[in-house]
Amino acid sequence: MTFQLIGVNHKTAPVEVRERLAIPESHLPEALRTFTQHPGVQEGLILCTCNRVELLARTQNGGADLRGFLGQFFKLECSLLDPHLYEYREKDAVRHVFRVTSSLDSMVVGEAQILGQVKEAYATARAVGAVNSQLDQLLTRAFAVAKRVRTETAVGSSAVSVASVAVELAKKIFGSLNGKHVYLVGAGKMTELAARHLLAQGAGSIFVANRTYDRAIRLAQKFNGQAIEFSRLYETCDRADIVITSTGAPHAIFRREHGELFLNRRKNRPMFFIDIAVPRDVDPEMNKLDGIFVYDIDDLQQAVASHVADRKKEAEKADGIINVEVERFQARIQTLDVVPTIVSLQDHLETIRQAEIDRVRGRLGAISPEQELAIEALTRGIVNKIMHTPISTLKTAAAESEATTVVDIVRRLFNLQEKKAATSASDSGGEN
Repeated sequence: MTFQLIGVNHKTAPVEVRERLAIPESHLPEALRTFTQHPGVQEGLILCTCNRVELLARTQNGGADLRGFLGQFFKLECSLLDPHLYEYREKDAVRHVFRVTSSLDSMVVGEAQILGQVKEAYATARAVGAVNSQLDQLLTRAFAVAKRVRTETAVGSSAVSVASVAVELAKKIFGSLNGKHVYLVGAGKMTELAARHLLAQGAGSIFVANRTYDRAIRLAQKFNGQAIEFSRLYETCDRADIVITSTGAPHAIFRREHGELFLNRRKNRPMFFIDIAVPRDVDPEMNKLDGIFVYDIDDLQQAVASHVADRKKEAEKADGIINVEVERFQARIQTLDVVPTIVSLQDHLETIRQAEIDRVRGRLGAISPEQELAIEALTRGIVNKIMHTPISTLKTAAAESEATTVVDIVRRLFNLQEKKAATSASDSGGEN
């Protein structure tokens, strides 16, 4: 295997660092193309959520400089990134992918959203041709592992979410949510989920503003709410007691002067901002205003911590499943590494067998069908006995660190390298 993974997440980097690595959804295809053109990267996937930014790659000999790519792509000094980065290779990279997809590395262990986010990242990478062979197998297996974890453990049962935790915080501030007005800024899945939790707790009317007005209308209709054109955001936002914002904007859309304006119109009645965007939608300066309460994604993480202990035992069970799955996947991939040599060996010896039969066929004269079958059985038996030891050795070596050495020896012994090179040379002349 030649898997490499690098990234930051909610455990290693504060939101002010993560937001500098955020890639808007519309820019992700181009970022993937740039990533797969980086020296040594043969396949690539980029996972970008509010809690993590990770680059996964199949690389040539495991030697791609992914740290260098991050610094270059985001125009950041390595000294800023290095304290927050984690990097995994080979088996450790596989384990991390399985844990992330199974929601064992999430802020809220067991939440279901991350699986969908990984699938979306996979679909985007496939669409631009960034994922095709071994990375495709890894991600496909990761989805199966996540399903097994969900089926065989209770890690996802009664799962809290960032949205449900945000509602708990809102209840602490307002006491009761009955009749409170909610303003959704952005029409994404997380804002929708938060709105559902708020309505379940008695919240009143829903307003929705989104840069794409049609999406605002569709989301507002789900809650019998009111869609508002994004250009009217600042003149209407003070209607809300609770603002949930997640727009994907590259900079804060709510600043201190907006908060002062809202409080003045509301006659200092409090407003609660739930900022689940990365980069953040709400300038931290707004939190200094009396009557404005701002919680960003890292604040929500602290509130989630109290729920983690309940899932610890189930998470340990899930990790046991993942350890088994990592070993299975590694064995399968390593076996695939020797398959081309086994196929080449079989083809090589079969070519020799057929050539030798054709060479002596003229000397034998007329032979009966029974004799033809006997010659076939005899020669095939000899070839199979010759192949048995090298093939068994290759399969055994596939699970060991010496696999590359054994493959090289077998190719040299049977002159398979030269045959492969000759085939490649002749094929390359067919297209200019």
